[in-house]
Amino acid sequence: MASPEEHPNNEDERPGVAEAAPGPEAPESDASAELARLEDRWRRAVADLDNFRKRYARELDRERQTERIRVARAWVPIVDDLERALVHADGQSDAVIEGVRVVLDHAVKVLEQLGYPREDQTGVPFDPQRHEVVGVINEPNTAPGTVVEVLRPGYGEGSNQLRPAAVVVSRREE
Repeated sequence: MASPEEHPNNEDERPGVAEAAPGPEAPESDASAELARLEDRWRRAVADLDNFRKRYARELDRERQTERIRVARAWVPIVDDLERALVHADGQSDAVIEGVRVVLDHAVKVLEQLGYPREDQTGVPFDPQRHEVVGVINEPNTAPGTVVEVLRPGYGEGSNQLRPAAVVVSRREE
């Protein structure tokens, strides 16, 4: 027996019966649908690329900030050591002592350039965001809660603070 493809009376091969030919608009609608699909894919790819760039910029800023903090935290003990060396110099004015002062000034400027200015003001009201109280004294000529002495300077300000200043504060009069 002949297969349907070989059968002479196959309806698809009968004379006078043509395949449903697409109209003249079908190729254009297929092309416009394909164009719309490709434009959609292109727009999504552009949006993905834009999102990637923004995400990368945020991550890069976060990494820079993390590295800046790491470097500044490593730098602060060096500044503290230079200050201690100057305290023990006993007012001598030789070239080595002057050199240490210059290095200390430069180190403090580097911290400031990294975004961590030195906080060592006296006579200002105590602020728990900027100061750490390590001592309280009676100081009759100052208002209670005033920073009288800075034992260890702080670096940074606001949420960008490496460490608060260690201070002595005047006592509230009772």
